[in-house]
Amino acid sequence: MGALGTRRSASSDGSFQSDGPTRPIRPRRRFRIAVWIAKILLAIVLVFAAAVGLLFALTPSAGQAAALTRAQARERHIAYPGAPVLRFFAQALIATEDHRFNTDPGVDPLAMGRVVVSWIIGRQDQGGSTIDQQLAKNLYTGGHSGFAEDLEQLAMAVKLNQAYSRAEILRMYAEIAYYGHGYYGLDAASCGYFGRPPERLTVVQAAMLAGVVNAPTYDDPLVYPRQARTRLVHVIGRMAAVGYLTPAQENAAIKAPLGLSAARGCP
Repeated sequence: MGALGTRRSASSDGSFQSDGPTRPIRPRRRFRIAVWIAKILLAIVLVFAAAVGLLFALTPSAGQAAALTRAQARERHIAYPGAPVLRFFAQALIATEDHRFNTDPGVDPLAMGRVVVSWIIGRQDQGGSTIDQQLAKNLYTGGHSGFAEDLEQLAMAVKLNQAYSRAEILRMYAEIAYYGHGYYGLDAASCGYFGRPPERLTVVQAAMLAGVVNAPTYDDPLVYPRQARTRLVHVIGRMAAVGYLTPAQENAAIKAPLGLSAARGCP
């Protein structure tokens, strides 16, 4: 057997003979390869930074969000700002829509990466939209989605995250979201479905309202009670999964009556 680092060739009698040591890659060549790779990575970073900078420069200021929320609320006869968002509702919404809401920068890089991979392999995954992005969609792109709109929503989500507190984002979101059955805003939905203001909602009622915003037409408990029930169980399960409910509280919430009101509106 030849020594390591040598090249062997076959002789006329079939045996192998050493042709001498192989020539290792020279340090200078290795250095040139490393520099070439570093230049490519730097170019990618610079292009990405320039694209992000341009995107931020071309999108509106997040300071308009409160005024836009107020304008939408006025069009729909919603009192804005309303009462602070109920804790149960906030927990249900965060657990279901954006469980890293309190720590992410307005966008969820992990969820976005999953969506990109799903898109590349041809599968559907709509789990990358944070609460900030959903608010940006409602306020700045008219509820529409598309390549240009999605880019604007990404930029505006980061801007919203920097300009407003988490409580302010939740309040704006809750006040202009559509809850199905013609109800815009948390107050209208709470009074319409349950005949009581948001501060009097039970855990299961708050969970239902937080769950319905994802698909307000198909999860409307008055029109599609079976689908609404499935969604409600999912929301309660998510609340338990992230630690907002204990197993006993989860079980009690699932068994609790929803308490839909026969009369529409608060007394």
